[in-house]
Amino acid sequence: MVKVDIIISANDIVESKIKDKVVVVIDMFRATSVIVTALSNGCEEVIPYLTIEETLEAADKICRDNYLLGGERNAVKIDGFDLSNSPLEYTEDIVKNKKVLFTTTNGTRTLARSKYAGRILIGAMINAKAVAKKLIELNQDAVIINAGTNGNFSMDDYICSGYIINEMLVYGEKLELTDIAKTANIIYEGNLEIMSYVKQATHYSVMKALNLDNDISYCTKKSIIDIVPEYKDNKITILI
Repeated sequence: MVKVDIIISANDIVESKIKDKVVVVIDMFRATSVIVTALSNGCEEVIPYLTIEETLEAADKICRDNYLLGGERNAVKIDGFDLSNSPLEYTEDIVKNKKVLFTTTNGTRTLARSKYAGRILIGAMINAKAVAKKLIELNQDAVIINAGTNGNFSMDDYICSGYIINEMLVYGEKLELTDIAKTANIIYEGNLEIMSYVKQATHYSVMKALNLDNDISYCTKKSIIDIVPEYKDNKITILI
């Protein structure tokens, strides 16, 4: 029986909990939504970096015609970068056949801390069904890691985890859910409309204050993209 667990923030990642397991990293507001969207729109690969400095150093070594710089700090676009952390900016005409060098406050930090996992998949509300299906196909113990916000629990990432678990259960598979995974599923089933729950989240308030209503609307759409990205060999591409 496949066991499913949840880790509630990047700060709570422990090697023993994820070692050799399949991990799904979620930062739905907005890093993983960006990654899923960019790759769906023809981006060749997303290369995550922990710091702005590392991102710029890597950019200096690549032909400028082949890449874009994307990301944020504290939800705001980084000076000198091409794109922010809004998935709506990563359109096909912008990202097709390009590489995106990417750094964010919470998402890329979570990816870096997940390095001990056997596999690292990228999840969001917008590709949750595809992620659930892939986890069932892989038939291995899975840990869903919520990026959280500055090391703290995020309601938005948690309900997204619940959605993925709920979709796994739809396939009729018997899962061994930890208490925190069971609770995520219960919360999702009690808030199928999503927005009434998510709007109570701290990061939702931050995004509203920055007038990112369109991003909020997009990132809370359910399963509008049917791909599963995988982080492997220091880059993220579509898992075939």
